[in-house]
Amino acid sequence: MNVSRSSPDWRSRSGHAAAGLVLCVALACGGESEVELADSLLLNGRVYTFTWDDPAPDGTPAANAPFDAGGWHPDAEAVAIRDGRIVFVGGNAEAQAYRGGGTQVYDVGGSTVLPGLVDSHVHIAGLGANLERLDLTGVTEEEQAVELAAAAAEELPAGEWIVGWGWDEGAWANRYPDNRLLSERVPDHPVILKGLHSFAVWGNRLAFERAGITAETEAPTGGEIVKDRNGVPTGILLNNATDLLEAALPPLTQERLESRVLAGLQAMAAAGYVAVHEAGADAALIQTFENLEREARLPLRVYAMLQGSDEPLLREWLERGPDRDIESMLVTRSVKAFHDGALGSRGAQMLDDYSDMPGHRGVGGAEYGFDWELIARTMEAGFQVCIHAIGDAGNRRTLDFIESVYQAHPEARNYRHRIEHAQIVHPSDFARFAALDLVASMEPPHAVEDKTWAEDRVGPQRIKGAYAWRTMRQTGVPLTFNSDLPGSDHDVFYGLHAAVTRRDKDLQPEGGWYPEQTVTPEEAVRAYTVWAARSAFMEDETGVLAAGKWADITVMDIDPLVAGSTEPGGLLNGSITLTIVGGRVIYPEAY
Repeated sequence: MNVSRSSPDWRSRSGHAAAGLVLCVALACGGESEVELADSLLLNGRVYTFTWDDPAPDGTPAANAPFDAGGWHPDAEAVAIRDGRIVFVGGNAEAQAYRGGGTQVYDVGGSTVLPGLVDSHVHIAGLGANLERLDLTGVTEEEQAVELAAAAAEELPAGEWIVGWGWDEGAWANRYPDNRLLSERVPDHPVILKGLHSFAVWGNRLAFERAGITAETEAPTGGEIVKDRNGVPTGILLNNATDLLEAALPPLTQERLESRVLAGLQAMAAAGYVAVHEAGADAALIQTFENLEREARLPLRVYAMLQGSDEPLLREWLERGPDRDIESMLVTRSVKAFHDGALGSRGAQMLDDYSDMPGHRGVGGAEYGFDWELIARTMEAGFQVCIHAIGDAGNRRTLDFIESVYQAHPEARNYRHRIEHAQIVHPSDFARFAALDLVASMEPPHAVEDKTWAEDRVGPQRIKGAYAWRTMRQTGVPLTFNSDLPGSDHDVFYGLHAAVTRRDKDLQPEGGWYPEQTVTPEEAVRAYTVWAARSAFMEDETGVLAAGKWADITVMDIDPLVAGSTEPGGLLNGSITLTIVGGRVIYPEAY
């Protein structure tokens, strides 16, 4: 549905500019109240404020929710904004009190108005980079990927790198290609093709030569150089070994990094997001964010997690302390660390052997490069830690680590530490998430993308503790949902659909994949709004639509609560109409 925008009427009242007036409004009771006129108004919307209570652990809406036997109903029609904050939420008629000659009016024509969406786990420079790269998403065969690389080579001078991404290292894990065909078809360009989730890379011979990777090269801790029976590298690097090939790429200039970050942020604005949580920023990326903030060029809010493997950066920030200035467009108060690898590449740390690879349990902790002492120090210093844990052993040992820090430093419990992914959890460990006051930061797309091979990895029993959103809710564990972009599509409609159906974009499987773990449409929206705000300590400023909160708003052309309840497949057809951050429309740019 299109949004119409009324042109400002700059006629003055009583000789003053209308936008600066204080207007006396007659109330229904016969009294008067003074209100400041709004900078902008959203009218004729299906507004859901999300100011009612959280649903029960089984998803039942709260008694004060705008929900009855007929389903969901919006609890407001209009929003008034002034100086970057909401000053009114309510009916269209009442909103007219805030309208002056200089008020920008957006008639959203029945579109749905929600608290601004947040993607709480992104790699934003990666998204910007992938907009430039060879796209291999959806490619299922080696030959197809090779032909795409060969076609790219025809457009580039000999010797220039070809970088691609998106082949699914999980789906390909039992048939990883070697570099023979890729080297034959693209002999004069070094080629690096990154896996969808960045836990595998595939390169041709020239790329391996540029990187100096030979039969004598030793894999780093937590990584694997796949070799043939003669000990010769085949062209595939897994988990932490991926850095060996990526390090050979030409260094990225600050200007190029800035361009990628802005491209990624602009893509997120177009997708309806008002904020992102950057899951692992090294020194160069932090510098880029700080430069953009200083120049007032950040289009949306960035909550940055310091990269836990960048030791000099962490030590610098231990001297500075966590950034708690939430009024800034950039907030840096978290640390991202990796405890283990990915399930698809069999790098996740498991308590028992992989079902499809007896004798193998993955790698985690110090063996994967997790610096226990340094991460503990950041917790002691007041930083929130966000720890990547995929396997059931990875999750258990992360829980053990966090518990040990609490025992030594009880105040560390107050910082809403997060486990990123929490993908495979032993049944006895769910309650520990709640007992340790942790947030489970999870990705609905991962479940529907991994479903074709995940059960092969862990078997029919362990899979019951996988991607277990409902179990987390029933256990009292706070959730936040995200995409882990660029590893998964960041389209929120895809994320919502995956969360409420456990089905992929082709609506498969019928009935959903382990549907007992679905969440309700309300829970799914909350996990991208209200609960995401809380996971970043921002619930006093945002997450709901109410007077005094930031004017961070997302407008979309479908009602996700109604569609998700009655025709969830229709969620995939939704689109974003407006994205507003701090009262400023950042998408579409024409506004």
